[in-house]
Amino acid sequence: MKRLFTNMGWLLGGRGINAVLSLVYLALATRSLGLEAFGYFAAIVALGQTVTGLANFQTWQFIVRWGANGEGATAEKVREATGFAIALDLISVVMGSVMAALLVLSVPYWLPLPDDLLWLTFGYCVVSLLSIRTTPIGLLRLHFKYATATAAEAVQPIIRAAGAVLAWLFMPTVAGFILAYALSEIAVAAALWFAAARAERIDMSAISLTRIPAKHKDAWRFVWSTNMSGSLTIAGKQVMILLVGTFGGAALLGGFRVASQLGQALVELAKTVSRAILPELVHAKDDALYMARRMANIALIGGVIAVLVALFLGRWGLELLAGPEFTGFYWAMVILAIAGAVELVGASLESLLVSAGRAGTAFLVRAVPTILALVLLDTAIEWNGAKGAAMAVLGSSAMAVIGFYVAILNMQQIRILVEPDEEEEGGADTQPAPPLT
Repeated sequence: MKRLFTNMGWLLGGRGINAVLSLVYLALATRSLGLEAFGYFAAIVALGQTVTGLANFQTWQFIVRWGANGEGATAEKVREATGFAIALDLISVVMGSVMAALLVLSVPYWLPLPDDLLWLTFGYCVVSLLSIRTTPIGLLRLHFKYATATAAEAVQPIIRAAGAVLAWLFMPTVAGFILAYALSEIAVAAALWFAAARAERIDMSAISLTRIPAKHKDAWRFVWSTNMSGSLTIAGKQVMILLVGTFGGAALLGGFRVASQLGQALVELAKTVSRAILPELVHAKDDALYMARRMANIALIGGVIAVLVALFLGRWGLELLAGPEFTGFYWAMVILAIAGAVELVGASLESLLVSAGRAGTAFLVRAVPTILALVLLDTAIEWNGAKGAAMAVLGSSAMAVIGFYVAILNMQQIRILVEPDEEEEGGADTQPAPPLT
């Protein structure tokens, strides 16, 4: 637990730097572009993140799972896991580029984005794909180099904020701010690969799609389960933003994007908790349930505080940051803050399922409410605009976290039923798992 909180401290410190600097470029972009043009900007960014999220495999989880595998990292295991991860990254770039081309060609039929921005959109998608960085992040987490990872990841908000200032001064257009975003993606990817190469030698001869599956029969099932879970997370956020633009227009998209970034900052905190706790759960299987329960309780307190801050200071913050025309999205921001708090509580529960080899279960639990929210989004927007869309997000998050809790209770019940039989047969001194309360 001490190491977990230390690692979380480094990750949260990095998120704190990112949060402060993100306010800089968000303020510059919203005030320079206005509500509708900021909607165009938000649509391009969301398309790039959607393509990357759908094509990208969660390779950091593979390195943590197969590089250590609960027995401590060895050079050969890390080498094979890294080679497998890089091979999957290369597939992601190829698949994602094809996906990006098809999406951009179809944009005029479903997204309010001017034709003169389509090539810029495709270019940003390709840059995002080339900047995939989950493999070096996995290597740094495997070796518990969270301070190094935080320093490398800090490059992104610094370059992005500096680029936003330059865009505001010399090129206050959608293209100018997108260029700032693209440069920051390239810079942070380069920094993370450099840091990972110093922690672990990257052996390009180990790149293979067959070595890990040959040793771990469930490898491909785990790969696709985590990929689909990651894709669902993207669908729940970025695809939701895009569909808000489809059903409500560029202005609604721009306002919802600001409300989402401010209100769902807790979702990023949830990802931080998840990334810090998963390696610990893999390394310490016997204490995994206890650690997850502790983190869920702490997250609940943090979530309540954050929602209260959004409720009492959100309207003032929106006007100060983005301008008076964005204050109409205050209640959407509050609802999204509640959804972020729910996700924060559920982060450790989802990680517990994945660390126990139940990535498929985690995917199914996430899939049903996400799909339901996307299907009902048009109706929700017609009912109450941005607030209706935010309610769809909240409903999806609440259903998913309840599902994670129920799945963990079922796992405990199975252990309680099985372990006494194993004790009778083999004489093992086993104890049933403590209740998750």
